[in-house]
Amino acid sequence: MGGVSLGGLALAALCAGWVDAVIGGGGLILVPVLLAFVPGIAPVGALATNKAVGVTGTLSAAVRLLAHTRPKGKLLPILVVVAGLAAAGGALVAGLFPAHLMRPIVIVLLLSAGIVVVMRPRFGQSACVKTPTVLALLGLGAVVMALGFYDGIFGPGTGMFLIMALTAVLGGDLVRSAAMTKAINAATNLGALAVFIAGGHVVWKLALVLMVANIVGAQLGARTVIAGGARLVRVALLIFVVVMASYLGWMQWGSGVMG
Repeated sequence: MGGVSLGGLALAALCAGWVDAVIGGGGLILVPVLLAFVPGIAPVGALATNKAVGVTGTLSAAVRLLAHTRPKGKLLPILVVVAGLAAAGGALVAGLFPAHLMRPIVIVLLLSAGIVVVMRPRFGQSACVKTPTVLALLGLGAVVMALGFYDGIFGPGTGMFLIMALTAVLGGDLVRSAAMTKAINAATNLGALAVFIAGGHVVWKLALVLMVANIVGAQLGARTVIAGGARLVRVALLIFVVVMASYLGWMQWGSGVMG
């Protein structure tokens, strides 16, 4: 692989790290680039390598954002473990859930989440943290488990759905929810990555180089979130809904790709 190609891949990994730190979805940048510019790489190899690269950036963004928001209590560690185990389970059975059956459901959920944010301008803008009931916490745990499983089998939109669920149940602003989401997302990436590693699908020589660029991008993204606050996360969330729904819609009905 030439220096120009490797430089382009590193730039893509940096951009993916920034996007992942701000709202999630960096894989939409890096996976197609890997497939286009790495000769002979299989789709599963691109997905596995993207997970290996993305988990480092997500972890670094989580550390920075959590240091800024300082969430308290034992809830986050519990959610992290639940999500990681669920993602590993999802990755094991990923072949049983064809993408063309998943996309329409995800599009509807994305648009529904976007409508909620538009109709509720104050959603995620308050610093006031709720004291949820036991039933609400159990519901949140179930949602996080489901999203972890979903991230293992498909993935697009997981970060945004986590931000919405955490904000709805726990309150606080979107920056706090984004910080917790990064930690949970890191766990889901690790869970799925463990399955890919066991299958020998990660292109490690390439992944180790791109990890550095991804971490740089993630740190820049974390700084962007901290500087922009809840308003920036809200705008990024709405942009993500439009871009992701359009992309999945094109994949489902416009590209002829039904796999």
